[in-house]
Amino acid sequence: MALDRHGNVFAQARESIPLLSPSPYAYEQDPGDWWSSAKHVLSEIGRQVDSSRIAALAISNQRETFVPLGRDGNCIRPAIVWLDERCKREVEPFSRKIGKSAIHRITGKPPDYAPVVYRLAWLKKNEPVAFNRIHKICDVHAYLVWKLTGSFSTSWASADPLGLLDLRHKRWSSVVLNALGMKADRLPEVFRPGTIIGSVSRAAAAATGLRPDTLVVAGGGDGQAAGLGVNALSARRAYLNLGTAVVSGVYSGIYRTNSAFRTMSSCTENGYYYECSLRAGAFAIDWFVRRVLEIDPVAQPDIYERLEKSAGQTHAGCDRLLHLPYLCGVMNPYWDMDARGAFVGLSSFHTRGHIYRSILEGIAFEQTLATHAVEKVADSRIREFVAVGGGAASKLWLQIFADISGKNICLPENTEAPCLGAAIAATIGLGWRRTFKDAAGAMTRIKTTIRPNNSNHRQYRQLLSSYKMIYSGLRKSAAR
Repeated sequence: MALDRHGNVFAQARESIPLLSPSPYAYEQDPGDWWSSAKHVLSEIGRQVDSSRIAALAISNQRETFVPLGRDGNCIRPAIVWLDERCKREVEPFSRKIGKSAIHRITGKPPDYAPVVYRLAWLKKNEPVAFNRIHKICDVHAYLVWKLTGSFSTSWASADPLGLLDLRHKRWSSVVLNALGMKADRLPEVFRPGTIIGSVSRAAAAATGLRPDTLVVAGGGDGQAAGLGVNALSARRAYLNLGTAVVSGVYSGIYRTNSAFRTMSSCTENGYYYECSLRAGAFAIDWFVRRVLEIDPVAQPDIYERLEKSAGQTHAGCDRLLHLPYLCGVMNPYWDMDARGAFVGLSSFHTRGHIYRSILEGIAFEQTLATHAVEKVADSRIREFVAVGGGAASKLWLQIFADISGKNICLPENTEAPCLGAAIAATIGLGWRRTFKDAAGAMTRIKTTIRPNNSNHRQYRQLLSSYKMIYSGLRKSAAR
């Protein structure tokens, strides 16, 4: 995406990236596809905007995905993607080496299989030959910066999700690395977002259509970049990414750790996000369509529209049908990798419209409880969410979020918030704006605000207490 200093979009391009699954619960990508897709979209942008007008480039990247490189710069193995669950059984023994509270305090992340550190522990145990050949470990940001500039550099807002960073001090943690048997020289150099970290090489310029020496500025992980891209830089406003996972973040200038959230570096000059994450967001909707209804959305592209219409005809609360959306375990606040989802209150009266709506409501109930917990720890009140991601196209879901949470749900003009966040970082590197707050204020705009229906909100408040009891009740009886 090409944007100017006011946040206006001049060009866009897209390219899909194949996802490989060599075995159940294993997900990988070929980093060559990252670079191929980057070359394609940058070349396409160059056909829409003259390259002489491109002042700088910044990257917003998929988080918690990494690739190990050998001394020759080639990939030792395919990249392991954030969805990959193979390291689940390494979380407990590795976190015990350091101490669960210590690793949480250092990295901001409670023990969970999302951070890359546990995937590295899995790699060391299961693929020792590959592990011992590692010369550099790259997050997606670092890999693309290397291909563009020849420098192994990344943003601290991209390095942070690896679970290897001393988050308070913004440097690689010797404590965590020692437990892995690794040294910091295998990792890229980390920089503050908005820092110029290189310029496009002649070879990369020829491959992408960019001008040689175009500046490359440190961006950040897509979650934190989305927060910047919707101007969520105070505790009043939170970002809400309705993607495969549902991720929300609340800004704070104070470094805190708590089981209610994971602490992430902000994609700014300072500050943090208290981030809540539910892995089965739109993933749960896709599961219902493909696995339960056995409908291929490619063959029946109107299936989501039909489900929305059917769900819209049901009452708020789905006639007391509740869904616990733990299809992929649960992160905050329980950090239970073995948790499972459930439908509670199912009767012969319920239709697929009820079930579909209960999935939407279950995710919104979960988000509301997570929000209450963050507000309590941070001693502040969130007044509005800015929704981005594919799920933000569902008016029904947005209204459900507003009704259950009791908060306004805002839609931005530019729904590609991570791209906009990266662009904001680029303006800081160029010196076009003095501070991230100034830049975000000038480059972001709200298009629509959805307000809660007070009648529905009262009804949902009564159901919320019932929803809250489901996990504790099932945990006692669920087979382990």
